[in-house]
Amino acid sequence: MRQHIGWIAGAAAAVLVAAGAITYAVAEDGGSGTGTPGTDSADAGFARDMAVHHQQAVEMSYIVRDRTTDEEVRRLAYDIAQTQANQRGMLLGWLDLWELPKVSAKPPMTWMGMGDMASGKDGALMPGMATNADLKKLGTLSGKQAEIFFLQLMTDHHKGGIHMAEGCVAKCTVGVEKKLAQGMVDAQQSEIQLMADMLKERGAKPRS
Repeated sequence: MRQHIGWIAGAAAAVLVAAGAITYAVAEDGGSGTGTPGTDSADAGFARDMAVHHQQAVEMSYIVRDRTTDEEVRRLAYDIAQTQANQRGMLLGWLDLWELPKVSAKPPMTWMGMGDMASGKDGALMPGMATNADLKKLGTLSGKQAEIFFLQLMTDHHKGGIHMAEGCVAKCTVGVEKKLAQGMVDAQQSEIQLMADMLKERGAKPRS
């Protein structure tokens, strides 16, 4: 288990090191020969939506770090927070480079043809996102209960994120953005397996 978490930490560090190069490269690869992406493009839609999705993962990770002393959970939460905060910065940076708005009047995931997928009820703007009630509950738990609920919430969150990232792999035109999206899929699938193992150790299982 510790070796697995160490691998994820190493992968997170590699992402941080590569961030500057990727952000610069996207300016050179403004659409793989198709020009700068438009505001309604999959590239822009993914950047906007995943930035919002990632922000909640960062928030959940910091909440659980204050609710448990378990080093494995705290380390995982730190790795997720650092990786996703960095990726969020890249996504928003690309929107700046493309001179596109960071918000859209259209529903989330419209770029995937799924604008009616999430109701936005109680803050869950996209599939996999926790509700405001979930976040409030996480902040009231401690110890093993907090660890289990966090792992369950983050598993659902990752599943939703993977679905969106796979959409970018299929629909985005900017090469480095597609590469980042595929990296998200690979890393989050690995973390889902890790979290399943951690839940099992605590006598629990994913919610879905």
